[in-house]
Amino acid sequence: MIKPKADKLFFLIVLILMGIGFIIFFSASQSLLSRTDSADFGIVSIKQFVILLIGLVGMIITSNIPYKKYQKIALWIFITSIVLNILVFLPKIGFGAGGAKRWLDLGPFTFQPSEFLKFGFVVYAACWLTAEKENIKSFTQGILSFLGILTIPTIILIKEPDTGTFLVLFSSAIAMLLVAGARWKYLLLLLLTLTLAIGVLAFFKPYIRDRLTTFINPTKDMQGSSWQINQSLIAIGSGGINGRGFGQSIQKYNFLPEAIGDSIFAVLSEEFGLIGSSTIIILYLLFSLWGLRIANKVTDNFGRLLALGIVILISGQAFINIAAMIGLIPLTGIPLTFISHGGSALIIALLEAGIVLNISRHRTT
Repeated sequence: MIKPKADKLFFLIVLILMGIGFIIFFSASQSLLSRTDSADFGIVSIKQFVILLIGLVGMIITSNIPYKKYQKIALWIFITSIVLNILVFLPKIGFGAGGAKRWLDLGPFTFQPSEFLKFGFVVYAACWLTAEKENIKSFTQGILSFLGILTIPTIILIKEPDTGTFLVLFSSAIAMLLVAGARWKYLLLLLLTLTLAIGVLAFFKPYIRDRLTTFINPTKDMQGSSWQINQSLIAIGSGGINGRGFGQSIQKYNFLPEAIGDSIFAVLSEEFGLIGSSTIIILYLLFSLWGLRIANKVTDNFGRLLALGIVILISGQAFINIAAMIGLIPLTGIPLTFISHGGSALIIALLEAGIVLNISRHRTT
């Protein structure tokens, strides 16, 4: 029996994450007061609220669009996402910050196309894996062909560079391959290849080498490359069990780089302590587990793989961000899903959540 209504619990989890996320963002954005003027603080907070509303409306819209429509145009979605990412390298259209070119200048607003690239890849991968179901156990016809699809996004993301987004995309790709029926030995080979590739990139790319060195020895260059992780750990540690209280973070003022960006989990931990940070982690776990449950209950292979890929994209990014902030993995620079500043990431994540909600309408009891 098919359930015609969208999954209410999944929708509720997303709404809670959105609500808590805005509260945390509002507090973290107070860090702007120590660097610019109060007007910027107000503008940024209002802008984030408007983005949330746009994303919420978008989620409701995508939750009502039959997900099988994406299967028909999967290739064009993927090609469009690649073209948009290539545009970031063109003068006057693409622009960079912090040594990376990841954004498009669209006049009154900017857009980070790598967020759309993740979605484009997952949609096309779900379509391709569905069509090639019989060949996926083969190394040449399955794994190597799939790697061919992954090659272009990989080259683009390394060129930008945006290795954090690549790790999220790769995690989703591995999960989709596993569910599609790929052999474990081939997946382990892919993971080994990724590890070796990171080692090679670290040799040629100083920023990757610095992040790995900082991860191995966070006490090295405390005023330079190790500054962010050390300030993050100070913020998290000083929060204790209950935290300093809402708006009372000290580290967000002139200590934590990107307090409203990828360091926002540290602000959360300092203000709400172990209880608050654990609550957020539990919410992401619930999002992941319930999303995977939805994927598991869909009989259509494309819907199952699409739901799985999206859930891994969103939750994987969140867990990678958190792991980096507490020193379990090297810093990646990716935002915390539903919480960090970044309109492109937030809106696309909510649109993707809406697609999962639509898929949940076709789950079995």
